[in-house]
Parts: sequence; C-alpha cells; structure tokens
Amino acid sequence: MKRQGLASANTEKRFSQIYDYLLERIRRGEWKAHEKLPSVRVLAAQFHVHRLTVFKAYQLLKQHGIVYVKDKSGYYVQPGGSLSFDPDHDPIISAYVQDSHLSEIHQVEATYQFSKALLDPNLLPNLYFSAYVKRVFDLYPKVLGTYSMTQGDEELREALCGYFSEEYRFYLSPDELLISCGSQEAIDLIARVLVKPRDAVLIERPTYSPAIDLFLREGATIVPVEISESGYDLDQVEHLMQTSKPRLFYLNPTFHNPTGYTVPAEQRKRLVELAQQYHCLLVEDDPYRDIYFGDKPPLPLFSYDTTGTVVYLRSFSKYVAPGLGIATVACRPAIMKLLIKAKSLMDSGTPLLNQKIFLHYFFSDRMQQHLEKLRIALCVRKEIMEAELADTDWQWTSPAGGLNVWAKLPESIQMERLLAACIEQSITFVPGSICDPLRAMQSWLRISYSYVNEQQLREGMRNLVRIYRELS
Repeated sequence: MKRQGLASANTEKRFSQIYDYLLERIRRGEWKAHEKLPSVRVLAAQFHVHRLTVFKAYQLLKQHGIVYVKDKSGYYVQPGGSLSFDPDHDPIISAYVQDSHLSEIHQVEATYQFSKALLDPNLLPNLYFSAYVKRVFDLYPKVLGTYSMTQGDEELREALCGYFSEEYRFYLSPDELLISCGSQEAIDLIARVLVKPRDAVLIERPTYSPAIDLFLREGATIVPVEISESGYDLDQVEHLMQTSKPRLFYLNPTFHNPTGYTVPAEQRKRLVELAQQYHCLLVEDDPYRDIYFGDKPPLPLFSYDTTGTVVYLRSFSKYVAPGLGIATVACRPAIMKLLIKAKSLMDSGTPLLNQKIFLHYFFSDRMQQHLEKLRIALCVRKEIMEAELADTDWQWTSPAGGLNVWAKLPESIQMERLLAACIEQSITFVPGSICDPLRAMQSWLRISYSYVNEQQLREGMRNLVRIYRELS
C-alpha cells in the first residue's frame, strides 16, 4: 500500500508539472491562438510519463477554456481564453503583466467620474491634515531618512491592536498585523503566497474586479458564490466547500463592493464554522466599515474566529486619506510569516512617513468626529444619485453604506454602447461584467457617488440617464 501511495503521489506531481508547463507557455504567448500544441504522445515521451497523464492535463486545460480539441487532429490554443494575451504584446512582458480591467476605466479622464469608488478630496479636513503632517516632522525629525520595518511601524501596529480590540473584540498582538500599501497590495500578497495553479478559490458574484484579476494571474480556478441582499445561500457555500475543496474564499461582506449588500451577523458566525470544518481560509476584505448611513454594521468575521481561519484586510485609504494608501492585514503567525517574506521581496516596507501621519491623524479626536460628518455628506450624495434614477426603469437596492450603487438596466441595452457613448460625454462608470467572475452580468453597472461634488453628481447623472434613453 505504501508503494502504491508513493506511485500515486509521483503521478500527481508529474501531472502538475505538465499542466503548469503548458499553462505557463500559453500565458507567455509562446503558443498563439489556434496554434496546435504538442501531441499527447510527444509530451508523454518528453516527460517520461504515461499518455493518460498528459491526456488528463489537456482535458483540464480544455475544461478551463484555455485549449480546444479538433477530432483526429489534436489540441489547440483557445482564442480569447482566460489566459490568452493580445498577440501584439511582447511575450516576455506578457508573462509578467496581467491586465487590470478596472484600472483601464480609471485611466479615462472624465468630468463625471462615477467609476472611482474614492472620496472627493473636498470632503476631507485638508487644513487639519496639513497640520498633522507638520506635527509628524516635529515628532520624528529623521522620518524621511528611515525605512519602515517590512511588517509595518510597530507604534502603528500597537495602536491598531488597541483599536480593533475595543471596537470589534479582536484579540491579537502587533506581530499579527502587517501594514500594506492599500488593500489591493494585501490581496496581491495573499494570492502570491497562498494560491497555486489549479487551486479552487471561492469568489462572490459579483465582486471587486482587481481581486478576480489577481487570483487568475496565479492560475486559480475561480468558483463563483452568489451574493444577494440577504447574504449568501449557506447551503450552496457548504456544497462548494465540500465539492471544490477551495484554498480560500475571498469575500467582502460589509457594504459589499459593488452591490452595497451587508451579510447578516448570523451568517457570519456560520461561515466561520463552515470554513473551519472544511479547512477553507476566509479572506475578509473590509474597506468601507466606517461608511454607514444608519446602524453600525455587524462585527467582522474575524471577531468569530478562534482557529486562524480568517485573514482580515482593513483598508483606510478609501475615506481617511487616499494619498497615504494605508491598509492592514490581520492573521495568525503561520500565514503572517509567509506574507512578510513575500512583501520583503516587493519593497522595503510601506513608507514610514505615511504610517506616522496616519497614526496621528486617524486616532485624533478631530478625525473621529469628522467621520460622522463624512457619513452624512456621503448619504446626501447617495440620495441625490437615487433621486436622479427614480424616473428610470433601472433596478437597484439602496445601500446602507459604502460608496456605490449597483443597478440593473433592461436587457435590451448594450452596455458597451452605453459606456462608449458616456465616455464621449465625459462620463465613466464600471460595467458589471468586469465585476463578475463569469464575465456575464451584461445588464449591470456600478456607479459611485463619492468622488464628484453634489452639482457634478446631478449634472452627470442627468446626462447619463439622457444618453441611456437615447440608446433605448
């Protein structure tokens, strides 16, 4: 039995090598769309394996939409597959660069920016912020001549530990926090260290678009989980954990991006129990927690975790000081060691000056008081957007927090035509398809009410609705 087990393990290892070999060469553009791939016989001889092992690798690539088969001819590269690149791209560059669909939209200059889920700079106490920058230089005169620790400034991590403990009943030490340059870097680190090619990754449908891109870059098999106004279907989640055996579940349960939904407290506790039972990490992304328009949201999933099942990402850059780009990762030591090692290969730590400014700015009484004013201002903008949509035939659920409205248009409208026409009129929004792991949801769009002022919001929404009606 032992010899049989070793043989089985060796076969699986060779299968993985063949799959990864084919996948990487396709990703690098060495084989182009419709180009014939090496035959099963040739690869079996090259890797000294049974032909069935090569056949299984090709079948999995076919299942993932990366190759297709012609009867009695062989396997070919699938055009437009999830890992194919523009043939005009340099294959060496395309081996390392993954397209970011959201970034492409953000790079479009527009007067009415409804695509950016960021804060209007005029909503921040900028003069007060400037005073704190000067204070930091007085307190730390050598701050510009000093690198941060890779894990992050210890003084900031200690302050955050106290904050999390008091606000959310987190029990952790400063060694269980890492300071990153925004939550997107944190997701990138997690994808790099925890996900291998062919690992199943559960992702909400819809979700934060760059997360899809980052996990696909690592060769993950994306398994969608539907999210609705009432949260998740936990029977579906348990079934997927049983059958797909996912490495992790990336989720955004509080004022979800893009939908604005919030998963209820009772589901959060059960999710942690399911994750513990099926050995699936929960990666909880929590960028909008302080932006609520009524009651405070339920406690994070991390509050229910006692076994290290949850990795918690908390970004402050959306609404505190986007220019500082501060986020933190909370997790237990085994994963933290991997994240620190990966970050040390990327940079020498999040800039120390940014961390010190954030430390004194965020925890000040003035900033905490300003958050209440900020919530009121954003709620007013949300109501302006919804008032402009009231006479349309669009469908949406009014969000209880966050920065976005997720709206469904009649299926007769072509979203690509609408976006192109809007860009011509200096309006941007996020088409729902790029938020969908299945790249469907063609009738949905995300419009953010946080980045433009109230006058621009009214003008831009009226123009958007006018363009929609002209195309209908």
